[in-house]
Amino acid sequence: MIPIKRALLSCWDKTGLAELALRLQEYDVEIISSGGTAAYLAERGVPVIRVEDLTGYPSILGGRVKTLHPLIHAAILAKSTPEHQRELEKMGVQPIQLVVVNLYPFVSEALQKKLPPEEAVEFIDVGGPAMLRAAAKNYHHAAALYDPRQYEDFLRELAANGGVSEAFRRRRAREAFFYTAWYDGQVESYFAQIEEPDTRLPQRKAYFLEKIQELRYGENPHQPAAVYRPYGEAPGGLAALEILWGKSLSFNNYVDVHAAYALATEFAEPAAAIIKHTNPCGAAISAAGIAEAFEKALRGDPLSAFGGIVACNRAVDAESARRMAKIFFECIIAPEFEPEALEILRQKKNLRLLKMDPAKFAGEALEAKSLNGAFLLQQSDRIAEERRNWQVASEKSPGEEQWAELAFAWKVAKHVKSNAIVLAKDREIYGTGAGQMSRVDSVKIAVMKAAQAGRDLKGSVLASDAFFPFRDGIDEAAKAGVSAIIQPGGSLRDEEVIKAADEHGISMVFTGVRHFKH
Repeated sequence: MIPIKRALLSCWDKTGLAELALRLQEYDVEIISSGGTAAYLAERGVPVIRVEDLTGYPSILGGRVKTLHPLIHAAILAKSTPEHQRELEKMGVQPIQLVVVNLYPFVSEALQKKLPPEEAVEFIDVGGPAMLRAAAKNYHHAAALYDPRQYEDFLRELAANGGVSEAFRRRRAREAFFYTAWYDGQVESYFAQIEEPDTRLPQRKAYFLEKIQELRYGENPHQPAAVYRPYGEAPGGLAALEILWGKSLSFNNYVDVHAAYALATEFAEPAAAIIKHTNPCGAAISAAGIAEAFEKALRGDPLSAFGGIVACNRAVDAESARRMAKIFFECIIAPEFEPEALEILRQKKNLRLLKMDPAKFAGEALEAKSLNGAFLLQQSDRIAEERRNWQVASEKSPGEEQWAELAFAWKVAKHVKSNAIVLAKDREIYGTGAGQMSRVDSVKIAVMKAAQAGRDLKGSVLASDAFFPFRDGIDEAAKAGVSAIIQPGGSLRDEEVIKAADEHGISMVFTGVRHFKH
């Protein structure tokens, strides 16, 4: 436990600073400050010793150099050894036990506003990180605070013990080093944008994360897991998820919720998707609204839908809620729930109701996967696709209604694990084949699922996330009644595949874009 006799306060963000300083006064703590912070505290009746008076040197270079002085850093870095204390006494310096510093707002002012370099560099803090790191390094004898949210814990510790414990100082030191590392990372990100303006995959990429929730376990009970979000940013993506009802989500819930909402928000029309183990067992759009879209999605695979995740891209109303309440689902996620819908669905004690702003869900453009010491980064699969860029490869062209069905099926296929096959009709899934080692097996499974649900595939369309390597998949689709197929094309056997489509009188469209999902 060390008593706090002297504190250095230098903060851009003044939130809670005057209150902290006034409380420090109550403990007879001598306060040292500089520049705007000193003026701010003085205006509020807090007596301070200005850094310039302590060091005997004025602030120079337009304020760039204020606290970078041996008398400041010696006071922060000194240990309690006789040698250090003699040196301090010789210089006429008293130790500083508390450093409260937050840094110039480089992220909000330079990075996010994309200032030109000559302006951006003025928001790079030099003295602040140096003081924080000095106090953190010397945590045996000093405490470092950088976030107004830390003040309350500090004052509680001070009130309870008359000083701050080593455990408290060590925790704050660890946090300070993380904070300064994150800050430097944001500066590097700015310069990466300048040096690599045209690259979507920078040479270096730093991720700084903070835990927001521990989960009961991961994919399986023996795997510890937690939810993290990007440090220093406003919550976005699933970190901005609101749980309106029900217990906290599991690891697998998070993965499935993401898959479900990604599919539902793919469409401009009212849409509903039902996900099981990250794959859609049902999805549909309907101009009549969410209730009808949900009913159509449910018909895709009613058996597999049990225990799944429902996602809607419109508010859930009372009628939709009544229909959803008839079946057990793990979660329902939507942009909003009408009050009556909430009242209905809250009767289901094991259901989670999740609110997610679609604008926040969009998230970052980069996706990352960690694989045994290697990190894979890729741009998210958000390529803009238009019908005018698609090519009719077969002799027979799709009719207007078929074009609409193909566009729907193609969007769904993007969200199915490869090898992905989607059978659709009336803007809803009729059958899905996912994750098989051969594409023809995915076709057979999709046809089988449609048969199990009692769906008539005559006149349906088929979407394949990647090309058909052989004609066998086309032959199976034809036997089931498929009338049109959409696929990327690009196989060495495209000619054979197109010939099969022509033999069966099937329209075939090549998109030129593949949508593998692993």
